[in-house]
Amino acid sequence: MSPSVLDLYSIGIGPSSSHTVGPMRAAAEFARDVAARPGQVHHVQVELFGSLGTTGPGHGTPNAVVLGLMGHDPATVDVDDGPRAVDRVRSEKRVALAGATDVEFDPATDVVLHRQPLAAHPNGMRFTALDHAGRLVRARLFYSVGGGFIVDAADDGALPPEPEPAPVPHPFATATELVAQCTAQRVGVAELMLRNETASRPRADVEAGLRRAWAAMQACVRRGLATEGTLPGGLDVRRRAPRLRRRLTDRARTGDTPDRIDWATLFALAVNEENAAGGRVVTAPTNGAAGIIPAVLHTHMRFTPGAADADAVRFLLAGGAVGLLVKRHASISGAEMGCQGEVGTACAMAAAGLCEILGGTPAQVENAAEIGIEHNLGLTCDPVGGLVQIPCIERNAVA
Repeated sequence: MSPSVLDLYSIGIGPSSSHTVGPMRAAAEFARDVAARPGQVHHVQVELFGSLGTTGPGHGTPNAVVLGLMGHDPATVDVDDGPRAVDRVRSEKRVALAGATDVEFDPATDVVLHRQPLAAHPNGMRFTALDHAGRLVRARLFYSVGGGFIVDAADDGALPPEPEPAPVPHPFATATELVAQCTAQRVGVAELMLRNETASRPRADVEAGLRRAWAAMQACVRRGLATEGTLPGGLDVRRRAPRLRRRLTDRARTGDTPDRIDWATLFALAVNEENAAGGRVVTAPTNGAAGIIPAVLHTHMRFTPGAADADAVRFLLAGGAVGLLVKRHASISGAEMGCQGEVGTACAMAAAGLCEILGGTPAQVENAAEIGIEHNLGLTCDPVGGLVQIPCIERNAVA
């Protein structure tokens, strides 16, 4: 598990970091591996276990696997052309592994869904490559452990030992230690995180990475506010963000100034409707909770006099400290922890980030995060039809 906040804010596509981004990355890694064996592989198969097998179609997992086998990356795949590319594979019953090695693959029969999970984690995947005679050429097992992170498992399904975190100048394993380190160094949470991040990479790279994430969040808000229609999946859920935006704008014109919470709610809806449609989002720390941090930060940047780009960097650093603590001690995987692990963590991260840029002390930042997460404890993950729509979109707005 990487200790970098940059990995918490990963640019990908909807609707789920665990069920879409992670499987796409695993499939792409397997495809690169197998494509390096030209002439040996004739046919590939994929098995999805547990939560991936149960809710995978609603979360877009089979399509994500197809795109990954083709060599696409969640951060760069064309969200508009992706469905057409998957349809071509379904029609031709062949896939070009990593864009190079053409093999037999029929998603209708070669993507097998198992409701039973593997032993180590609810989100398991097995990829198999076979030769012309049906003999095994290569098999790999992965787990998608939340936030788009994947783990390459042993043949028996066991998780590998968790590596020790990379050494940093100001280590902390708990929130108490985080506050103590900030107090000893006489710095805020964001500055402490920046010092730790720059121990392994240049400061310019850290700040550039966070600004890229913030730019992607803003683009997602804009697209969500402008896109009308009905979300895919069969529940006929209408996109509400464009209509709500018009209502708030009309109110502002008449002098009935909407409250900031109205705008924050709108921005959260816009992001998670875009996520539900398979659009480009930023894991924050997951896709299912991707709307909370952009909504809070977008509201601050739009309505706070003197707000600057530096605020976004500090916000994401402080929020990242909280996200890394949750990831280390519990999980950000909805399949493993329920919605409290996704929306609860994002709420705590957003509270910490906002408190930081409003001038809060490290103790106040920690307290804000604690308040944010405590009111989401016990929140289960129960999406209707396996779709990241109901109640997921509303939960982002509430959090």
